[in-house]
Amino acid sequence: MPVTPTLQVTPADASAQPAAPHTMRCLEVWGGNQAVDNGVVMAGLDAWLYSRPYRGHAAGGDIHYVSSCAAGMLTRILVADVSGHGQAVAGAADTLRGLMRRYVNFVDQTELVRSLNVEFSALSQSGGFATAVVASYLTHTDEFTLCNAGHPRPLWYRARSREWAVMSNPGGGPGAGPGSRAAARPDDQLSNVPLGISGPACYDQTRTRLGTGDLVVFYTDSLIEARAPDGRLLGEDGLLSLARTLDPSDPSEFIHALLRRVSAHTGVETGPIAADDLTILILRPNGLKPRVPSWVVAKYLARMTAHALRSLLPGGPPFPWTDAGLMGKAGRALNRLNPRWGVARAATQLER
Repeated sequence: MPVTPTLQVTPADASAQPAAPHTMRCLEVWGGNQAVDNGVVMAGLDAWLYSRPYRGHAAGGDIHYVSSCAAGMLTRILVADVSGHGQAVAGAADTLRGLMRRYVNFVDQTELVRSLNVEFSALSQSGGFATAVVASYLTHTDEFTLCNAGHPRPLWYRARSREWAVMSNPGGGPGAGPGSRAAARPDDQLSNVPLGISGPACYDQTRTRLGTGDLVVFYTDSLIEARAPDGRLLGEDGLLSLARTLDPSDPSEFIHALLRRVSAHTGVETGPIAADDLTILILRPNGLKPRVPSWVVAKYLARMTAHALRSLLPGGPPFPWTDAGLMGKAGRALNRLNPRWGVARAATQLER
């Protein structure tokens, strides 16, 4: 039976009452870089998020965002680990939120990742950089697209086979999934490097289909860098081994059980796991397809029509079309009319 995302009350907030999970609205970008221990409800997808800035700071270097497109067909997830702590990364969090909002309706996430790299290339001049994972989930096809920019690889639990694996880049080992593929890249370009490390860089797109009840576990490097008393790091294999010993039926409890196991690995049953920020985000398809009320559809069509008219004006913005249905076809038609869409043309229909 599906488990509804719920808020877990931490010892530091023992007087708090359990709160209802956050429900995503159309075109919303939810998240930030503050402490959170809550669930997020989206069309066709449940999510659980635990994030704790280092030393109890108000804000940390782990940034997490979830967005929902206007039609409820597309959910996008971003987890980034920005070098630095506290208020030093507040500007980066605002920048990432703006980019998530700009590309909220684009199914192809290529331009989003390129824009992220451009933004962090400027940040790198002062010694900053970020690792990140960007993922998109299409509710009507259950297609899941993952891009990894130097970030720890997510864990993937397949509910049908009850097996854990690592979700890797195409050709990169177990977990890539059937049908995964990467875009061709020039031989002289680096690939999948942290954001801001290199100017032009290519980022592979891993595509697979998730099953109802599957889990995808994103996390930052605090977990795999947890150090045992003898100095041994837990590592990716160690984290995967711990996950296999836990019950995945309740993702909220799974997060806290995993944290307890990692703490046990360090020899400290309570207290911080590592001297860094810590974030875990779990996704689980729930098999429910969105049923959009007619008034929402009408409002969506009116808004997209207004966008289309503005995009035809000289110097107008690109049309933020989604790759499904009537508006997707309209977007592709308008794409051919507006020369400014040379870049946006890359955001074409996902390959089948």
